[in-house]
Amino acid sequence: MSSAAIQPAKIAVMSVDDHPLLREGIGSIIASQPDMKMMAQAATGREAIHLYRTTLPDVVLMDLRLPDMSGIDALIAIRNEFPQARIVILTTFEGDVEIKRALAAGARGYVLKSTPPNELMDVIRQVNAGKKHVPPEVAAQLAEHMGEESLTSREIEVLSRLAGGNRNRDIAKMLGISEETVKVHVKHIMEKLGASDRTQAIAIAVRRGIIQI
Repeated sequence: MSSAAIQPAKIAVMSVDDHPLLREGIGSIIASQPDMKMMAQAATGREAIHLYRTTLPDVVLMDLRLPDMSGIDALIAIRNEFPQARIVILTTFEGDVEIKRALAAGARGYVLKSTPPNELMDVIRQVNAGKKHVPPEVAAQLAEHMGEESLTSREIEVLSRLAGGNRNRDIAKMLGISEETVKVHVKHIMEKLGASDRTQAIAIAVRRGIIQI
């Protein structure tokens, strides 16, 4: 039997990112690995879902921020069709709320874009082997807020509108609630986030991935 006949199949990787330079960079690194190949590259969530169906890669590197939907929503859509999909979130963001949402949705890993290339390649191998990967700095973010009371969906709505520069009166009209109710929500938001004012509450919420602006 020839050595070629017993070589294991290469790990087929799909990269999902709307930045061409980053896609090309990852593509070059993967091309240099003897045990990997770049199966497909996508710039949007919808393109990722379509390409997953047609190429069935072993591991997906998914950016969190895409032009048409969040990477987590794209992950959920793919895993609804393909429950065994191995998807790693690759992002610049390390907010604990987004990390929790990604892992709850079935992400096999959560890796920061600042990760050295050789470490990222090791993560791909681990995930392909059926393991999960959460780096220490990401795990520390999760641990920091463990046990804290989460914002309700209504509180997140109020906070998002606050971040948009709306006053209590405007938010009350938008949500069909009283101005007094808005004030109560704002009070609870600041208490839960440990914020001293609205500006700080917005800053904390953005950093943690509770809202996006």
